[in-house]
Amino acid sequence: MKIDKSVLNKNKLALLGSIVQEIPPELELSNIEFEGPSIVVYVRNRKAISEHLDLAQNIAKKVRKRVVIRVSTESRLPVDEAKKKILEIAPREAGLDPNGIYFDETSGEVWVKVEKPGLIVGRGNYVRHKILAETGWRAVPMRASPLESKVLREVVAGTLKQSEYRLEFLRRLGDRIHRDVIFKNNYVRITALGGFREVGRSSILVETRESRLLLDMGINTGVMDDPFKAFPYIDVDSLKLEELDGVIVTHSHLDHVGLVPILYKYGYRGPLYVTKPTRELMIVMLKDLIEVSRRSGRYLPFTEKDLTTMILHTITVEYDEVTDVAPDIKLTMYNAGHILGSAIVHLHVGMGLHNIVYTGDFKYASTRLLDRANTEFPRVETLIMESTYGSAKQQNRLEAEAELVNIVKRTVERQGIVLIPVFAVGRGQEIILILNEAMKNGLIPKLNVYVEGLVNEVTAIHTQYPEYLSRSIREAIYRGENPFTADWLKILESGVARPDIVEDRPSVIIATSGMLTGGPAVDYLKLLASDPRNSLVFVGYQAEGTLGRKIKDGMRELTMVVENKVEAVKIDLEVYSIDGFSGHSDQAELVKYAQSIKPKPRKIILNHGEPSAIDTLARLLRKALLAPGTGYTSLPEIYTPSNLDTVHLTS
Repeated sequence: MKIDKSVLNKNKLALLGSIVQEIPPELELSNIEFEGPSIVVYVRNRKAISEHLDLAQNIAKKVRKRVVIRVSTESRLPVDEAKKKILEIAPREAGLDPNGIYFDETSGEVWVKVEKPGLIVGRGNYVRHKILAETGWRAVPMRASPLESKVLREVVAGTLKQSEYRLEFLRRLGDRIHRDVIFKNNYVRITALGGFREVGRSSILVETRESRLLLDMGINTGVMDDPFKAFPYIDVDSLKLEELDGVIVTHSHLDHVGLVPILYKYGYRGPLYVTKPTRELMIVMLKDLIEVSRRSGRYLPFTEKDLTTMILHTITVEYDEVTDVAPDIKLTMYNAGHILGSAIVHLHVGMGLHNIVYTGDFKYASTRLLDRANTEFPRVETLIMESTYGSAKQQNRLEAEAELVNIVKRTVERQGIVLIPVFAVGRGQEIILILNEAMKNGLIPKLNVYVEGLVNEVTAIHTQYPEYLSRSIREAIYRGENPFTADWLKILESGVARPDIVEDRPSVIIATSGMLTGGPAVDYLKLLASDPRNSLVFVGYQAEGTLGRKIKDGMRELTMVVENKVEAVKIDLEVYSIDGFSGHSDQAELVKYAQSIKPKPRKIILNHGEPSAIDTLARLLRKALLAPGTGYTSLPEIYTPSNLDTVHLTS
């Protein structure tokens, strides 16, 4: 392989030199490309790969980068022959779908849909290595879920359609990430762009002398009529899109991802880093936001075209996987326990200069759906921690579950219907698991549970990624006992209320939206409200001004549109509110997290909370962190900045 040194910087030359030394001659090295965070080694002799199965891993350890081995275009089998060979190689028990094999001729990757991806990538990647050696195509397994995700199908189709542009983008990004570090004397600072001393529109600008990153770019959907309150402060002088090295989103809730597409509308063409579940879930949430805004006539500063551009520039990151995102910053994501795919962000700046942990939204307690948030990191100097419930104690989880089961039981006994409005992500799936367990244990009789609205697609995405779920649910799915495909669970596709469903008594209806601001839950409420045998159960926060909040606070007569007529609807059904299902940590869990994190931070910055919650939590932490057994030898500096404040983390 010839190297054109005129187009390389010192950093890339040094990396190439180290890699070339590790490539056995029999592999016939063809080229080495910097593709996003990965270094891709192209070889001609695919058959020799089987003799060097640990090559990529060994090179990665040496250069401390993500390394991928691919086969040059001329050495790959034609698509038809490759497909036949893949079907021969894949173990029968893997459940490979012959119609689920998709070739990306630009990258040399082949996406394979299998029931058991572990049989393709497990056992030391033996099967995947064999496919690469015998066909020249690098297999990327996708789980063949019993509930197919339409969004994942769209992602695959879009990636294949735009594969040439995608490769160009990755190579441009690779050049940017692996550029030479210019400044020896570095600094680290953050600027609060949104979500400080408030909840909503979360966004943080992280700056070093070399790089700029955005952590989240959310929107406050509760005040959409006032952009100055709904959007982060994206007009600050230090936020220049052409200088931005990347955007990192912690999870798919709109107050963290809702405004990301506007960056692409105004010319940003850099990467968006998320976990795989967050990629699919954020598409669902953003498409719904666009559709709801269109139907309501509310202005939204981006379109589905901008969303498509965003998806094309999205790079997925696994938990615990170190990823270079700038010449002086490495990213690692860890489980946050908040919703599927939610991540705590760890940024390692410079060669040990400073380490930031940004929790995003997190739950420091295990739930039926997810394991609790991670607390152990390589290094931590600054902790940026959410404080939503900094001044509140939540209901015990087991008590909340028991209360829900008892409400369902009483409603069933009087032949009623239980309507549970939910947020699409997390809460709906948690309720399904609780009802499944209650029926299995005979606490309630087996009855139909209808699932409507966005919950359908979101539940399909949950079945796509069992490795992100709690250990108990993950193992149940691997055993073939998928609670999301139970016989009693009835998936409805219409997205609007069906009058025939309310004739099925007794039953349960789970539908969006969680605050009754729209969606099929509102339509079902119209059909069920006048019958005192029925029950309405709120399992999430009800914001001020929403229909859910009004009913929770005692309103029992509403003016609603019924069959194109404005009518007064009486709320005669039973109304309940259960507060123990939050995906956020309550006050005790927040304090415990700050006490338990390892190693101990020198600075703690509180965000994502109302002023009273922030101030209460700050006072508590100043007392609790020096308690015996916490491991703190001195009290960390505790900051409670406001939006537009800048905090210098290093001098």
